[in-house]
Amino acid sequence: MERNAWKYIVLLSLLLTAGCSWFPGAGNNPDAVSSTTPPPLPSPSPSPSPSPQNDISKQIRSMSLEEKVGQMMLAGVKGTVLDESAKTMIRNDHVGGIILFKENVSGLRASTALINGLKKANAGNPVPLFMSVDQEGGRVTRLPNDFLPMPANAVVGRTKDTGLAEQMGALIAKQLKLLGFNVDFAPVLDVNSNPNNPVIGDRAFGSTATLVKNMGLAEISGLRSGGIIPVVKHFPGHGDTSVDSHLELPVVRKTAAQLEQMEWVPFKAAIDAHIEAVMVAHILFPLIDPDAPASFSKVIIGEQLRGKLGFHGVVITDDFTMGAIADNYGIADAAVRSVQAGTDIILVAHGYDNAHEVYEALLQSVRSGRISESRIDESVARILQLKQKYRLSDKISPIPTPSDLPNDEIRRWLQSVKGR
Repeated sequence: MERNAWKYIVLLSLLLTAGCSWFPGAGNNPDAVSSTTPPPLPSPSPSPSPSPQNDISKQIRSMSLEEKVGQMMLAGVKGTVLDESAKTMIRNDHVGGIILFKENVSGLRASTALINGLKKANAGNPVPLFMSVDQEGGRVTRLPNDFLPMPANAVVGRTKDTGLAEQMGALIAKQLKLLGFNVDFAPVLDVNSNPNNPVIGDRAFGSTATLVKNMGLAEISGLRSGGIIPVVKHFPGHGDTSVDSHLELPVVRKTAAQLEQMEWVPFKAAIDAHIEAVMVAHILFPLIDPDAPASFSKVIIGEQLRGKLGFHGVVITDDFTMGAIADNYGIADAAVRSVQAGTDIILVAHGYDNAHEVYEALLQSVRSGRISESRIDESVARILQLKQKYRLSDKISPIPTPSDLPNDEIRRWLQSVKGR
């Protein structure tokens, strides 16, 4: 009897370890998420012991179709003050995330109040919000002027010092956390291989795949250390485009084999390091898929990103209101095709009407049988797993004071960058 009791204790210990080991505590412990993260959750087990996967499956079963489709939406808002349209979108369309831009921020107090207001508006929904932003540094800076600005990636890339890149990620994470953000659409993993590229340029760490890979992995580590979810972009590679996808649809005539030699190198390294989320670009690769740009291509998302490269995390599109999509395809139909291709989250950064149109299109696609509800559940499971992994909540953030800002740390870091 005593021997059996000891066996039971050992078995229970193992089960508890297996059930909890995937939580890195990224939101609370700076050391918990570093250069590597645990693999995806195991399949549900018949064991009666609780597990994160079982909890997620139970939560999905408790959610309505409307709530599940809402989780697959990440939308923008207007202005610097929470308006009724934003409240209605969160309450009625159950959007799973919000993105803010420079025009949404006006100072420490107002920016924090807006983010807190968005979180409060989400009180009736079962899942906390992704609060996201494009904070790269350089010309892609969204934070209030109270924060000391970070330089462009190219400036840091020229140092070839991965330690400085990691510190950059950690400092950006500190900035974002103070305001209440939990997601950063960074780092840029595009290789700046085309000097005439109008949209990437100094947003890239450099013009070689190895440099971009090394610096990008370091920034990922820094962002994770501060509890910020990194989203690498713009798969399968925006560095060789000659037009801006915000305005037109870029066309890149490269084969998959050619992309594998350069553009995919940083993304493959990030996937091997268990990157949590990948943003897919609006670029047409006619030699790979002549019928759809990457953002809703079954070949590029399904066969290549999820298949060949083995990515099992969250796939997010670039903004569907950009000219590349809005001027060439119907936003709603493109969103449905994107989910069919394997996307988890549709980014609709501008226009409440655009976000609602996409939401309704996804709902109707399920009701008509064009997309199965089980396909929706797959994406929602990945989204919930990521939110749970980083222990996201809609907890209200205190308004930071100037003394809370990491500006002195950034000044010291900048001196190190200039000295290299």
